[in-house]
Amino acid sequence: MLRVDGLTKTFGSVTALEQASFEAHPGRIVGFLGPNGAGKTTAMRCIFGLVQADSGQVLWNDQPVTTSTRLQFGYMPEERGLYPKMAIGEQLRYLGRLSGMEKKAAADAAEDWLSRLGLGGRASAKVEQLSHGNKQRVQLAAALVHGPTLAVLDEPFAGLDPLGTDALASELRNLAAQGTTILFSSHQLDLVQDVCQDVVVIHQGCVVRTGTLDELRSGSAVRRLAVEVDGRPWRPNHVEALPALSGTGTGTDHHVLLPVDVAVDTILAQASSAGTITSLRYEPPSLSDIFREAVAS
Repeated sequence: MLRVDGLTKTFGSVTALEQASFEAHPGRIVGFLGPNGAGKTTAMRCIFGLVQADSGQVLWNDQPVTTSTRLQFGYMPEERGLYPKMAIGEQLRYLGRLSGMEKKAAADAAEDWLSRLGLGGRASAKVEQLSHGNKQRVQLAAALVHGPTLAVLDEPFAGLDPLGTDALASELRNLAAQGTTILFSSHQLDLVQDVCQDVVVIHQGCVVRTGTLDELRSGSAVRRLAVEVDGRPWRPNHVEALPALSGTGTGTDHHVLLPVDVAVDTILAQASSAGTITSLRYEPPSLSDIFREAVAS
């Protein structure tokens, strides 16, 4: 288990992390979310000793993380670090060996990951010859080739097409099923909602939400209400007249966000006066709703 305990880090007058604490458990995928500049990358770098925290600690299985421990970890940084003129198969074999793998095991793992990520037969290609999306796949393979017990991935889905996104999501689920601890950041909240069991939200260096997705939904102060009147999406005409009510949505996903203490009957009475209610959905908030609520509070 990874435990980040009270990390604080400042850069001059800027506080990047302030008493940030969270956990990531074996066999589970954790979505690490936050606005740009929230402290996600700094926290990830602290896990790998690339940034030294001013205070706090990073623990793996309740023990301080050491250089030896980090050989068991896999890291995919936001700033990609591949060798552009080196063949990708050779590069993966080299990185596997650096992590302590035997020569044959590294070669087999490199071939396996290239195949799993849709790059079978491209081992001799140089990184500079690849598309942006395929470079992303190689960078992911570099983080996973040695079979890490913890995978920390900074924006792993950036630049991938829908097929690549589906393939990567499937691989992450497979790794988690095998017991790997996975922490990844992404701004694609619909994807995080689909892939992750646990969520950590960081804002201005502080962890402001943490828990399972179900826990965060049940603990939210809002609920979603989507109403169709006479077969068309409907929302209140005067949202501002209803206390603490906000609305979002386009097209058929037209909904309002209701505080949990607002009577739904109030909204339905207004909808009924506009016509016949033909569809009604009252449901927990989406991860996007929870994220906005967390960083606005």
